[in-house]
Amino acid sequence: MREPILVGREGAVLVLSNNNPAARNALTPEFYAALPQALAQAEADPAIGAVVLTGVGGHFCAGGDLQRLALRRAMTPAARRVNLEGLHDLIRAIQNCSKPVIAAVEGAAAGAGLSIALACDMLVVARNASFSVAYVKVGLTPDGGATAFLAEFVSRQVLTQLCLTGERISGERLHALGAVNVLTEPGDALPAAITLASRVGAGPQRAMARIKTLCRQASSTTLEQQLELEASHMVVSMGDDEAAEGIAAFFDKRPADFEGLRIADQ
Repeated sequence: MREPILVGREGAVLVLSNNNPAARNALTPEFYAALPQALAQAEADPAIGAVVLTGVGGHFCAGGDLQRLALRRAMTPAARRVNLEGLHDLIRAIQNCSKPVIAAVEGAAAGAGLSIALACDMLVVARNASFSVAYVKVGLTPDGGATAFLAEFVSRQVLTQLCLTGERISGERLHALGAVNVLTEPGDALPAAITLASRVGAGPQRAMARIKTLCRQASSTTLEQQLELEASHMVVSMGDDEAAEGIAAFFDKRPADFEGLRIADQ
């Protein structure tokens, strides 16, 4: 039986690969269940510093399986909602993972595949990769947070155009719009993502979890709310052993050993 996710390790980086290449890694119920579980295991493992999410066979994710979606017409609205929450729980799992999650995108990231990529903390993308909010082409509407994520870096007018036309956005254009951290040549997204994940994954895990929260909420809070959130996190961080190690390393003129610290804490 085909595993919905292939799990690999590159040092402290966990690599999770969507494993449905015959359908350009279209989403399945098995994938919905497996990804949050894999992220929870990464969360609990002090030896893992960061996660890279990618796809097998040259595509990131073609989105929902239209054959499965067609069958939902016969369901009650309540049953359709239950099925949809599988995707939304997956998006929440990516966003709420305390460790950095980096998308490595080659080929297509369409529909919910775009949502999953943009839910990640950072994106490493091949310049010829294609992104699309393709729902309108089959009479559907966006889900998985697609409109929320796109609205963080495009105007309402551009967002409306992308959603109403379903037109493809190249990796280069997404980079120019500010949504891509690293733009690579085709075939290089995964190794570049692992390099980035290795670098950030060596950082202070608890501080990085707080930073992720700050960054995730920054665009949707008022200044006063963000100041309060920053203050509450900073008060905790100043009393954390990670800060003690980081500050001591600065004065000792040596690299901080955050990896050793988190493993020793277990």
